[in-house]
Amino acid sequence: MSVETQKETLGFQTEVKQLLHLMIHSLYSNKEIFLRELISNASDAVDKLRFEALAKPELLEGGAELKIRVSFDKDAKTVTLEDNGIGMSREDAVTHLGTIAKSGTADFMKHLSGDQKKDSHLIGQFGVGFYSAFIVADKVDVFSRRAGAATSEGVHWSSKGEGDFEVATVDKPERGTRIVLHLKSGEDEFADGWRLRNIIKKYSDHIALPIELPKEVAAVEGEEQPAIEWETVNRASALWTRPRTEVKDEEYQEFYKHVAHDFENPLSWSHNKVEGKLEYTSLLYVPTRAPFDLYQREAPKGLKLYVQRVFVMDQAESFLPLYLRFIKGVVDSNDLSLNVSREILQKDPIIDSMKSALTKRVLDMLEKLAKNEPEQYKGFWKNFGQVMKEGPAEDFANKEKIAGLLRFASTQGDDGEQVVGLADYLARAKEGQDKIYYLTGETYAQVKNSPHLEVFRKKGIEVLLLTDRIDEWLMSYLNDFDGKSFVDVARGDLDLGNLDSEEDKKAAEEVAKSKEGLVERLKTALGESVAEVRVSHRLTDSPAILAIGEQDLGLQMRQILEASGQKVPDSKPIFEFNPAHPLIEKLDNEQSDERFGDLSHILFDQAALAAGDSLKDPAAYVRRLNKLLVELSV
Repeated sequence: MSVETQKETLGFQTEVKQLLHLMIHSLYSNKEIFLRELISNASDAVDKLRFEALAKPELLEGGAELKIRVSFDKDAKTVTLEDNGIGMSREDAVTHLGTIAKSGTADFMKHLSGDQKKDSHLIGQFGVGFYSAFIVADKVDVFSRRAGAATSEGVHWSSKGEGDFEVATVDKPERGTRIVLHLKSGEDEFADGWRLRNIIKKYSDHIALPIELPKEVAAVEGEEQPAIEWETVNRASALWTRPRTEVKDEEYQEFYKHVAHDFENPLSWSHNKVEGKLEYTSLLYVPTRAPFDLYQREAPKGLKLYVQRVFVMDQAESFLPLYLRFIKGVVDSNDLSLNVSREILQKDPIIDSMKSALTKRVLDMLEKLAKNEPEQYKGFWKNFGQVMKEGPAEDFANKEKIAGLLRFASTQGDDGEQVVGLADYLARAKEGQDKIYYLTGETYAQVKNSPHLEVFRKKGIEVLLLTDRIDEWLMSYLNDFDGKSFVDVARGDLDLGNLDSEEDKKAAEEVAKSKEGLVERLKTALGESVAEVRVSHRLTDSPAILAIGEQDLGLQMRQILEASGQKVPDSKPIFEFNPAHPLIEKLDNEQSDERFGDLSHILFDQAALAAGDSLKDPAAYVRRLNKLLVELSV
């Protein structure tokens, strides 16, 4: 073995220590996946070399035959995996093998629950396949040299999967990476050609380069040990290039785990070949779970891009809009040049055409899932619903299609689950109803019990209840669906249109006219606190509510902007009162202007609290309320 120099011992990142423990203790039921993960990493390394060698052929170092080799030694109890891909420098080895090379490590720590079954799901969301080697090995040696580097610049990384690892500089004549797994006691089953062959066929048959195993050759007594003969054990053809009819579901699922570095099966997928003016193949997947960096819009995302089956880049962002950033998969084009770069991708008109078609394909896939597998779509919505709500603002061309995929809670439910689609809502709409009614708020309990819903309960009209922080912003981009416009029930002067009879409208006008004097008194008492005072058509049980002006920001948007430090334009609410409520009748009969003013402000503050707002002057509210209580107790 080559002499090791510059040897040093380094500590694992804290998160890696936790992860190693989790890998070893949570995935014991499926140990064989270690080989799948190591082969996937090797495949990525070869893909990267193939692409870099387009511009720098010298990186191939005279060896253009790219492959992965898996071997074993029963006596030494080792399994070795070797690739002749891009390889690693010393710095690469420390960075990639000593830390979780993904964002969100703090989130990872935070989500560890101590429940092995639950925690095992976290692993795939961090793309940490290399560490799966420690499921079966009590020591792992990695020998690597980056393509193009000098032979003397090889690196030897070694660890027993505990608190630290060693790294040293070694001579390594061949580029690429060799990983030696020293099997734990009781894991000898993996030092077996038949076992390894079956694992490769099961998990890695789709890998688009040869995976070789030593050919079983019987030794002849008295003769020298024959030279090792290698044979390819996988199909070695890119799965996405094969006809759909020839690909089994299990193969699609394993390929997803390869491209997404996930441990779970995907929720759905779509495999499509486009021919004609544009020629490309796409294989798109919807994951079962959201990754931890889903809401970090700057996090790496996108499809694996191939041009004429040659790998180009891992995260090609330009083929899908940002609200579909959770989609994983591959796109392979015949129409792009091999020297594409991120800048060219963003300007090429071919990309715009492909992006439009791929976006429609994803939305079609989700529509099909929602229609045929509603329970699975419910799970999808819990994981990715808030991201989908970014869609109408980003993708005007598909706004109606996206709107059809949105799900909301409503007054028809009793648990706040977001399961109501707009098509279902309209199918249940009252005869003559030409609007889609909704109410936004901070919590489900707040909006479900809001006084704004009283007239809707009385008339049996369903209202959508929107409580995600993004909802008010979303509704500013959704004007209508299927020809029916959206109406915020807390905004403006509520008009139920045909849902109110002529008799109801006439009676409301007469009541409003009879209360003109009370309206003027309230305007005087509330002064600058309100934009307007009027008789309410929304209330049946509550004395008063605050409505929002048609052009004003809602409470939810106002709170979001204030929390982010942005200046919020001034606006005043509209005070509406219920003329039939006993408190309003008493207020109307109150002769003392001072007492009238106190009662008016108490009603105003109570209406603000019912809307989920905070009081501008809590001390004044408490003082007025205490004064009233003292008067009542005398």
